[in-house]
Amino acid sequence: MTEKIALLVDSGMDTPTEITQLDGVFVVPLSVNYSNGSFLDNIDITADEIYARLDEEIPSTSLPSLEIIEDTINQIKKEGYTHILTVTISSGLSGTHNALRLLLDDHNDIHTHIIDTKSIGIGGGIQAAYLKELIDKQYSFDSLVEIGELLPKKGRVYFSIPTLEYLKKGGRIGLVTSIIGTALNLNPVISCNNEGIYYTVTKARGRKKSLQKMIDQLVEFAGESKDYRIGIAYGTCIEEAETVKKNILEKLPLASNVYFDDVSPVLGVHTGPDVIGVTILDLN
Repeated sequence: MTEKIALLVDSGMDTPTEITQLDGVFVVPLSVNYSNGSFLDNIDITADEIYARLDEEIPSTSLPSLEIIEDTINQIKKEGYTHILTVTISSGLSGTHNALRLLLDDHNDIHTHIIDTKSIGIGGGIQAAYLKELIDKQYSFDSLVEIGELLPKKGRVYFSIPTLEYLKKGGRIGLVTSIIGTALNLNPVISCNNEGIYYTVTKARGRKKSLQKMIDQLVEFAGESKDYRIGIAYGTCIEEAETVKKNILEKLPLASNVYFDDVSPVLGVHTGPDVIGVTILDLN
């Protein structure tokens, strides 16, 4: 049987725009919820619109609606796909993974598999981007499943966040040290552990040192690797992100793909406007 494989992701993955615009890629949006209504992530609301309203209200977020998930699966089948490879943000940070898994299990007329990236934002998105590369190279579904299940251990994501205010208010603080005070000007670098839970990797006094420590973590993880992908995501701080990208590529010049994009609205809710995230996927 000829395999026609769809890639299904959620919007919290920050899968690069150049990937989500390709044929065969489907995105189910999470929701951003205000007191006066809910908005679909990156469809009805942008990250900039959220940042502009943070002083008035910090919204909550919720997983994709079951109706949207169901409609998306049916659309995939309608377009003649025989297999669905689903890649989601960490089950340790969101119920999105389980919601998709439960609905996919109801569709016995199409082959499905779901991968928990144990990551979030561009850290998950870079895994999805790589799997799309392999889909387009005609890898078999069984091979994609085998490779995809190994990717969470091959990747790392790091975020520099000047304030933990938004993570705390959103209930996503995980294992991150929550006593870091802005008065001390301590900027944490956070990541996801093996269970896909946020934790503090390191902290630095001031933004510049925090960004440098974040880059150092990425370079340390790369080690002597000669085959890797890099991703950078940002809030409103595109100029700082450009500098981070330049510094990373000076130290890791062999990246075969470099993704550079803004964070999704739903992630911006929890990180605030000054977030910068970097990720590496080591394919050695």
